[in-house]
Amino acid sequence: MIKPRQLFLGVTLMALSLTAKLAPADFDQIAVNLQQASRVQVAMGHVLTLEPQSQSDLIELNEIPAPPFQEEARAQRFKEMLLSSGLTDVSIDEVGNVIGRRPGKAGKRTVVLSAHLDTVFPAGTDVTVRFEGERMLAPGIGDNTRGLVTVLAVLRAMEYAALQTQADVWIVGNVGEEGLGDLRGVKHLFRPGAYPIDSLIAIDGGRSSRIVFGGVGSHRYRVTFIGPGGHSWGAFGMANPHHALGRAIAIFDENGPRVAASGEKTSYNVGRIGGGTSVNSIPFESWAEIDMRSGDQVKLDEIDAVLQASVQQALREENAGRSIGPALTVDVKRVGTRPAAAGNANTPLVQKSMAATRAFNIEPELRISSTDANLPISKGIPAVTMSRGGRGGKAHSPEEWWENDEGHIGIQITLLTLLLEAGCANCGN
Repeated sequence: MIKPRQLFLGVTLMALSLTAKLAPADFDQIAVNLQQASRVQVAMGHVLTLEPQSQSDLIELNEIPAPPFQEEARAQRFKEMLLSSGLTDVSIDEVGNVIGRRPGKAGKRTVVLSAHLDTVFPAGTDVTVRFEGERMLAPGIGDNTRGLVTVLAVLRAMEYAALQTQADVWIVGNVGEEGLGDLRGVKHLFRPGAYPIDSLIAIDGGRSSRIVFGGVGSHRYRVTFIGPGGHSWGAFGMANPHHALGRAIAIFDENGPRVAASGEKTSYNVGRIGGGTSVNSIPFESWAEIDMRSGDQVKLDEIDAVLQASVQQALREENAGRSIGPALTVDVKRVGTRPAAAGNANTPLVQKSMAATRAFNIEPELRISSTDANLPISKGIPAVTMSRGGRGGKAHSPEEWWENDEGHIGIQITLLTLLLEAGCANCGN
């Protein structure tokens, strides 16, 4: 016999699976109904039971280095964890993404729950986890090893409660989110001709209230000034690549604020500089890596144009000032592109993620950022990036830390969001 509450829950979930245009209050009620379903309550409780295992997984995965383009070892271990958590169809694709497929009852849609495998830290970085009271410290501990643990905990809770979704769910550990990885993992997932993905829920950083619904775009360049080089005394008067690069940076920094000072937030940064052989040698090359960001593609293109003009002006001035030797040349190479993606807070997935957050008495905070969600949003595919839970700080630094301050809530919000998006076929039964 079907109880009235179960019938009401089934009707609301059916309406949700049709992604009807609902007011925020409707999504809120559906989220609360789903949260209270008996099978979902079992899954939510199991998230707490998993806390010791989640901490153990966090330490183990974090201590497997995963620099950009070197994620293989961590990917292999993550694959093993997905298999031991109940999935049977798990593979590593051509670029290194780990994909675990969990079939849905209907299987007419595919929803991806993902976290990136890579960290910003180079090979050789000490990633050993240490404790200061309740605080865990290690490079990459929060960004994004904790994201991987969140995804694992959601899967294990679903398996424990035998939750069945309507849509197929892919649990993904993707490569290439950080640095010069240039979103290569999600770019491969959403490449032309790939298996169609209907929506993406990415886990990456932030407090439990944070929902990224739009993408900060970025352009990244490696600028290299090139010359013959020579002795600092004997070849004095030659054009100097270091001098040209310094001139270019100064011109860029002088003119960049004209774009960055108004309108949509726009940033620029010279992150790395290199070149030269010794203190008494004119270098034969001088290079810098530059990152520019904005949530507005027009502004991003404007700051890009300032960089290009600055480089060319510096080249002309340095060459004009030489008294001997050949002219310098410059190579400007684009090494990264993340599309700026305007978010829409009224799309169903964003509304579902907000409703799931409010179901835990937390007021959601919508943000734009540079995450794996950039790519699908730019293609018109629903996507959000949600929290790993807990508290953290000093990301991208050797002193990065994460603390399990009600970290389970972030996992539970993610679980509820996933069920709202993928639809639940057996909740409350």
